Amino acid sequence: MRFLIKLAVTALAVWIAFTYVPGLDFTGSFWNLVVVAILVALVNAIVKPLMNLFSLPIVILTLGLFLLITNALALQLVIWLSGLMDLGLSSTGFFWATFWGAVVISVVRWAADWFIPDER
Repeated sequence: MRFLIKLAVTALAVWIAFTYVPGLDFTGSFWNLVVVAILVALVNAIVKPLMNLFSLPIVILTLGLFLLITNALALQLVIWLSGLMDLGLSSTGFFWATFWGAVVISVVRWAADWFIPDER
């Protein structure tokens, strides 16, 4: 049940980011948004830890600020994958639009984690 709630929160976070961040566009349906949320969860579970591991020296040198860049790269990967699947997700500017979109998604997911109870 917790997974479905987190997936719904991720879909909401993606919708908020693509609604309010200029340069990010979503023209798909509700089900496309669900698929995008699944893509975000998969990229965050598989690809992002590898990116963080390989960029560990830079992360240490920047005192963790480089993690914002890896978040933006992970979101850009989701945008690219959704373009291959024709889900209606696009970005007009590579770095800044994607960077702020990743920040918005991270903040919304972090804030929602305060309200989602643990299963323990």
